[in-house]
Amino acid sequence: MEKQIQVAIDGPASAGKSTVAKLVAKKFHYVYCDTGAMYRVVTLAALNRGISMEDTAQISKLAQEIKISFAPGEPEQKVFLNGEEVTTDIRQGRIDQNVSAVAAIPEVRQEMTNLQRQIAREGGIVMDGRDIGSTVLPDAPVKIFMVATAHERARRRYVENKAKGIKTASLEELQKEIELRDKKDSSRKVSPLTQAPDAIRLDTTQLTIDQVVDKISTIIKKTLNELG
Repeated sequence: MEKQIQVAIDGPASAGKSTVAKLVAKKFHYVYCDTGAMYRVVTLAALNRGISMEDTAQISKLAQEIKISFAPGEPEQKVFLNGEEVTTDIRQGRIDQNVSAVAAIPEVRQEMTNLQRQIAREGGIVMDGRDIGSTVLPDAPVKIFMVATAHERARRRYVENKAKGIKTASLEELQKEIELRDKKDSSRKVSPLTQAPDAIRLDTTQLTIDQVVDKISTIIKKTLNELG
């Protein structure tokens, strides 16, 4: 049996990480883990309970109590909060606006990081997020850092929301939200969005999804060959 490895895909909001990671995982018959969805579930749970985003102690406690799970689905993986499907709920605008604050709480990050490492322990995994290569899986043999211009990322989010029937802001508003999200993610004290020193930077602004998948697949195959 061919060796199975950990693949870490990082990058800013709406760089296309999840879409690409799912396709790469499918291609190599690996497990896909959407770490961003985990923080979104914690955010949804906190908002549903009326917990203030300033109340870090309550949010940290909540992160330890809730159960987050995934299940295969088409066209996208299903996400569950305490057994209830929340796949669409976690993509709402109110989650977009608050998830950075929740993801910046050290205790929440530690809880999610432990969970992510458990999932990735056996290898054969593609994991995407903001700090996978730098913090969660620092020894992953393949690390990709996906980037694209803020305008292009806003356009992608706009098209995706429309296709899913999710009420969306204007393109200009989405771009402002994304730029603000970048600033928050890059400047937070714990596990900021940063490119790991050994990660391969991949600018996807001018690339199709298939082209990005092909480039990453080539990198994985080369690494597998080198590892024997």
